[in-house]
Amino acid sequence: MNFTFRPLDPLQDSELLHGWLTHPKAAYWMMQDAKLEDVERAYMEIAADEHQEALLGLLDGEPAFLMERYDPAHRELAGLYEPEPGDVGMHFLVPATDAPVHGFTRAVITAVTAYLFEDPATARIVVEPDVHNKAVHALNEAVGFVPEREIQKPEKRALLSFCTRERFARAVAA
Repeated sequence: MNFTFRPLDPLQDSELLHGWLTHPKAAYWMMQDAKLEDVERAYMEIAADEHQEALLGLLDGEPAFLMERYDPAHRELAGLYEPEPGDVGMHFLVPATDAPVHGFTRAVITAVTAYLFEDPATARIVVEPDVHNKAVHALNEAVGFVPEREIQKPEKRALLSFCTRERFARAVAA
């Protein structure tokens, strides 16, 4: 699968995102009860923040998933771990579908991780999924993430995990 990425437009893309984020399968995004305006506001805040950005992943030019990149020294994980130079935080969401494609989500996390490592300044990718989200833990492990420890964030108990460029290269070569 050949994915491309484009910056998310908080106003133009908010209706699409609203459907994705409020679906029961997106429960770990904690936006189940969000109104369209809440989604617009949340992504306007991301767009205005120099320490984070949201991108749409496209498949054949059509929106297929959401990816967020952030600086963990300033957002999400600030004060919860000791950041290293080159750390980049990431979230991704593959929307629910009535016609799932086997291996699609793994292809997405592989593409997202590869995209982040295209930046030579990225030394390590940091994720902090909910400790109960076993499906994403398995996906993270498949592309080279190694759990370090559980941490308590304001909104959840999270599994702090890291992926280096070398671990990613080994995982996707296997």
